[in-house]
Amino acid sequence: MSDLMDLYQEVILDHNRKPRNFGPLPDADHEAEGYNPLCGDQLKVYLRVADGVILDVHFDGSGCAISKASASLMTEAVKGKSVEEAEELFGGFHELLTGDPSVRGEAPEKLGKLAVFEGVREFPVRVKCATLAWHTLHAALSGDQEQVSTE
Repeated sequence: MSDLMDLYQEVILDHNRKPRNFGPLPDADHEAEGYNPLCGDQLKVYLRVADGVILDVHFDGSGCAISKASASLMTEAVKGKSVEEAEELFGGFHELLTGDPSVRGEAPEKLGKLAVFEGVREFPVRVKCATLAWHTLHAALSGDQEQVSTE
């Protein structure tokens, strides 16, 4: 199991050091801001959506390694997906981090690389770091103009 945890940590560190889809998206038609007052994470999610499909997604801001890696992996996971599929991923990711671990179901397998965050559930404060980008994505998709907060 230690090898698997090492791999998970390496994926998170890689996405923190070299976040994918980082920076503003000039032609975004959806966006939202998120803030985690406990950790100080602040980010903005930008989307370009057409015909119910997320054509492009970026994020920018600053935060801890978990927050930045989660946002990076999220952008890779939802790009090219329908809005409905992105919302399902959000639900699965949230369940992975906050649900009953004895009732795992298929969530980790369906989430692909996002399953690297499964160990975060052991640290409730870090769950907010990992889910901030996802709550911000949800707000952007729903057109919510208020800043998302993990509190």
